[in-house]
Order: sequence, then C-alpha cells, then structure tokens
Amino acid sequence: MTDPLDEPSKNETIKARSQHLRGTIKEELQDDTPAFTEEAAQVLKFHGVYQQDDRDRRKEARALGLGKAHMMMVRTRVPGGVVSPEGYLAHDDIATRWGNGTLRVTTRQDFQLHGVLKGDLHASIQSINDVLMTTLGGCGDQERNIMCCPAPIQDDFRRAVRAELASLVPALTPSTRAYAEIWIDGELTTSIAPPDETEPLYGEQYLPRKFKTAIVLEGDNCVDAYSNDMALVAIRAPDGGVAGWNALVGGGLGRTHNKPDTYPAVAVPLAFVEPDQVVETARAVVMVQRDFGDRTNRRHARLKYLVAERGVDWFREQVQGHLDFALQPPRRLHWEPVDDHLGWHQQGDDRWFYGLYVENGRIKDAGEVRLRAALRSIVEGLRVVIHLTAQQNVILAGIEASDRERIEAILRDHGVPLTEEVSQTRRNAMACPAYPTCGLAVAESERIMPGLIRRIEGIVADLGLQEEHISWRMTGCPNGCARPYLGDVGFVGTTLGKYDVYLGGDFDGTRLNTLYARNVPLAEIPELLRGPLGTFRDQRRPGEGFGDFCHRVGVAALQESLTPVVAS
Repeated sequence: MTDPLDEPSKNETIKARSQHLRGTIKEELQDDTPAFTEEAAQVLKFHGVYQQDDRDRRKEARALGLGKAHMMMVRTRVPGGVVSPEGYLAHDDIATRWGNGTLRVTTRQDFQLHGVLKGDLHASIQSINDVLMTTLGGCGDQERNIMCCPAPIQDDFRRAVRAELASLVPALTPSTRAYAEIWIDGELTTSIAPPDETEPLYGEQYLPRKFKTAIVLEGDNCVDAYSNDMALVAIRAPDGGVAGWNALVGGGLGRTHNKPDTYPAVAVPLAFVEPDQVVETARAVVMVQRDFGDRTNRRHARLKYLVAERGVDWFREQVQGHLDFALQPPRRLHWEPVDDHLGWHQQGDDRWFYGLYVENGRIKDAGEVRLRAALRSIVEGLRVVIHLTAQQNVILAGIEASDRERIEAILRDHGVPLTEEVSQTRRNAMACPAYPTCGLAVAESERIMPGLIRRIEGIVADLGLQEEHISWRMTGCPNGCARPYLGDVGFVGTTLGKYDVYLGGDFDGTRLNTLYARNVPLAEIPELLRGPLGTFRDQRRPGEGFGDFCHRVGVAALQESLTPVVAS
C-alpha cells in the first residue's frame, strides 16, 4: 500500500528516531514547563499518556492572553478488564491525589485517569506500576489493550481462554526497556537505546497505526469482536475445553467527516487454527500489518484498509508465509444476545458476581449518587476483584452468598441504583468522553448523553417498548470510540449541537448500521426516532430486534417519513 517514493508521515519519522520509545521524555519530565513538546507528546502515547487541554477554558484563556490549560490523560492497560483490589484502590487514590476525582471505564476495558498535570505524571504512573499494572500499550501505534469477556465464570472453557490471554499479552507487547527506565527504576541516563535491545515484532518504527485485538468466546460477543483489527474467537470443544480459534481481521470504526475514502468496517473471517497455534497466528497478523500497512497517510493506515484493498485471500497468504503450520478454513460462528453480564450471576465456584451499571463508564460522586465512594467501600471491605466490561460497566467478582445483601445495602446507602432498577434503554446506552478533554471532539457526548437517553427512554416507554434490548451509542466525532456504527442506533457528532443518526446495526454487534438522518439538532433527536420506533412496534416480526427490523425493511424506506431538510 505504501509507495516507496512517498514520504513517510511525520509520525513515522518521530517513531524512527525515538530510540525505542525513549525520545526526550525523561529530560522533559525534569522541566518545570506545563507541557511536553509535540514530538515527546507523540512518543508519550506509547506509554499510555495523551497530552490534552481543558477545552472549556480555551476561550477564557485566549481572552486573557494565556496558553492552553494542559493536562494528561493516563490510560492503564487492563488485559481482559481484570483489576485486583489493590489495583482498583491505587487508581482511586491517584484520581484523588493527582487527577480530577473520577475514574473512567473505557470501551476497551481500560482505566482512564483525567486531569493529571505534567509534574504529577511520573508519580501517577509509578503508583500504577507499584500494584503490578502498566500503562504501556494504553495508546500509540502498537497493540492496544487486549479485550476478553469479563464474566468471571469458573469452567474449563473460560480457564483455557484466560490462559491464552495471559500468553498473548506478552507476545504482543513491545520489548523496549524504555518504559521501565523512565517510569519505574529511573535508571535512564541517556536517550539512546542500548545496542543489545531489539524489537523483533515491531521493528524500529512500530506499527503504521494503532492495533486492536479481542479474545472472544463463541456465542458471547460482549467485546464487539467485529470492531477489532483482529478478533480471536474461542470455539468450545465437546469436552468443555477449547477446540480451536477462528481469526477475524480487518475491523475498525474510525473515519473522517467528508473523507469518503475513510470508513468503518467489520472484521472478516481469516482462518481457523488449533488451540496451540493462536499466539503465533496473532503475531503473524501483526507482522503483515507492520510490513504492508500505509506509513504515508495515517488516515489510511489501519489494517482494515489493507484487507479491503488487497483482499482477504492475499492477506491470508501473507500470514501463512510467517507460519510453519497450515491455516484452516474458518468455521461458522453463532452468537447469542449480549447483556454485558449485568445483575447477579453464579460463578460456578459457590460464589457470585454482580454486574453493576455505570452510566457512560464514569465512576464519580455527584450529588446524592456517590458511586465512587460506594465502590471504594465495597473493595476495601470485601476485597472483591473488579472486572471492567466493554460496555463501560463494572463487575464485582468473587462474592460470597452471605455478602450479597451487604453489597446492595452499600450501593443503596450511597444513592447508587441497582442494575435491576435501571431501564433497558439506559443499560444499553454508552458514550465517549468528548468535551472537555478529547482534542478530536467536535460535539458533546458523555455530558449530554444522560439527558438525551432519558428523553428517549420516555418515548420508548410511551410506545410500550421498554423491555426491548436496543443499543444506543454516541460519539462526539466520527472516530467511533463508543462503536456507534455497530449499534442499533448510533449518534455521531458533526458540529456542536448536531449529530448524524444511524439505524440498522444489530444488538449482537455483527453488522454496520446505515445513515438515517444528517446533522440533526440534539433537541430533535428523540422525536426523530419516534417514527421508526413506532413502525417497528407495529410491523416487526416475532422476536425481531429494532436494528434487525430497520435492516430488513431498509433505512431508505424509513426515511420516507422524514422532511427533506432532515433527510438530506
């Protein structure tokens, strides 16, 4: 895809001269300036840090002749979303001491800490590593956090899958010692990589773009397999173990407004491999993207474009060339409806877990709803393990039956509604952070989604559809972090106060939706949806979901009731 005569992008040059992700980070940490240089900020992403600014304060700062109010977002890599009690409490402490007082569960099962100042960055990351967690791989052009079903069910199948996750994480992690030198032991005395240090998987320039992987259990697509560059689907054997793995490649939801050559895509089947072949297969897929991905145009650099333009057969041949075993034809998959494992469930070891709804993934204390204080009390008192979900919720794991009432009492005492008290409409809605921290946002998302979803909730109830499982996903820009293009309904910000509305995905997350209406003012969205929701109620087939109905009848047919202005 990359023409040898083309110039590499600016990011490629930065990576190439970063000396295996060292750059000038160590030196700039010693400066008392509030921000890193642009080049250091790019290298910082590999260390799990985004340099941002408070966009709410930009106008006031300009009026006063001041610069941007810089701050850092720190993203901890949490494979499979599993956080020890010590890890959770450490993040809660960092949020108090150096952050903005909140924790953010991401759609990739990470933790994000917002509002960390440059002068507190080293202490924050060191505290994360003190509890045996890392921010390496949270961001940057490398393997991101590897997702996996968070349900802590104890059976042979899931134990085998978790063991594979434990093998895959180090196999896809960069080899550089820069992270430890900068953030942990402080022994970096030069920004030159030692001569014996190599990056056998990533090379000197790492990947052309970010790379997202999910481990998936056949039948349970709670991690949205098809949105990933690579999804590895575990297929259950008759004896309850893993029969093998289906590899899917080429998913990715980011796009750019008014750039038709950028588009969302769902992953496609690549091959089936035996249980002991999945790690080598995954490394081979990464190698092909490393060698052939576009390094001149970052908008065109994700794996999905390579698969779409060269074809999956060509891609399979390249992957096969890195392996000493034969790739087999992919097997047919089936999926069950996803519930994000919310509510009370037995683990299979005489203990329970509880899936707790967290609105838009933000763990905070706000007014009478003191979720953050409640979770701290539960973790401190019962030492439960926290599992983060791909829908931005949390699972409290390893609960004795005798402690169930105690947990519910703590939540109630802190004003936190139990999951069972939250409507299906709200439970299946999620939004990205957007303003004021994300530099890519062109519209609000997290801050306005609660008001919007409650208005939609009222219309859904008016129509008698309150028990329907309909997914609602919003982002403040077209990059798709909350996976809006896979939802039954997607809202994608186009400018402040306006959104493109998409319909016709499916609740299982296997199909892209279709643009229904452009640039809809926020206040008009609920009533805009009343029409297709009412038509669904009156004309659906037995057992048919809203997204499936819209897909079957066609979004074009639903658009006929729109005014020309809205539909254009």
